[in-house]
Amino acid sequence: MAGAAVVLRALRTLRPGTLATTSGWFSAPAESVLPPPSRAWCPPRSSCPVRALQVSSASRAGHNKWSKVKNIKGPKDEARSRMFNKLTMMIRIAVREGGPNPENNINLAQILEQCRSKNMPKASIETAMKAAGKPAHQHMFEARGPGGCLLLIEALTDNHSRSQQDIKRLLIRNGGMLSDGARHNFEKRGAVVVPGQNVSTERALELAIEVGAEDVQETEDEEEQPLLKFICDMMDTGNVRASLEQQGMTITSAGLEFVPRTLLSLDEDNLNAASTLIDTLTDCPDVVRVWDNIQADS
Repeated sequence: MAGAAVVLRALRTLRPGTLATTSGWFSAPAESVLPPPSRAWCPPRSSCPVRALQVSSASRAGHNKWSKVKNIKGPKDEARSRMFNKLTMMIRIAVREGGPNPENNINLAQILEQCRSKNMPKASIETAMKAAGKPAHQHMFEARGPGGCLLLIEALTDNHSRSQQDIKRLLIRNGGMLSDGARHNFEKRGAVVVPGQNVSTERALELAIEVGAEDVQETEDEEEQPLLKFICDMMDTGNVRASLEQQGMTITSAGLEFVPRTLLSLDEDNLNAASTLIDTLTDCPDVVRVWDNIQADS
């Protein structure tokens, strides 16, 4: 088990050298100064000129499975076709929500960029765009997993009853269940991800302030390379991305995510069981993405 993550929170007017340390997280949490908030991701929005920022410690190799199961996995044999299928579903959802023009639909623009970074064929992207008008329904299933963790399961299907039964069966077989109310623990936020190599915690906090992000999180990709994820209001995603590019940062991805309001730490057995459950759900053909509230350094 990895040690507890070191948390720093900084006030906008804070001078270097005044940071205090505590412990915290997320595939959404962080570091700060004074006092530890009840919400791991997003500080209260108000007219007060003081703003708290958060930075979470990078996940330890072998202990944090969430950067590997929450994000689309890298291409490996048949996993490559599954990855393209998930991207196709994400395109269809984005077009339904914001229209087919990437210039007016930032979420679609970011997904298309992710498709290109994953080497998805242009013809497949065009087919997905055209398929957005085909009959299908988007659903968000609420569930509870091992150790009491909360899950949001985003699905796109032409048969709601079939998808619900499939997901319910997978949950029961892997220590979970459908559970109304889980969604109240999540909120939709913008997330801009950049490489985290050679970026100190202090510099990450400075960048968050400079680009207008509310929180910044240290995490890893599926190859355990460090990443920084800047969390912001949905409407500010484009501005935060542009500001980071102006600071010389390379954008790995940008888009919208469901961020947990509170986090749950699991013991090793429940952590492994939750990982297996999320892997299984992610492989379900109708499932687009799975969101959780598990503390990364459990």
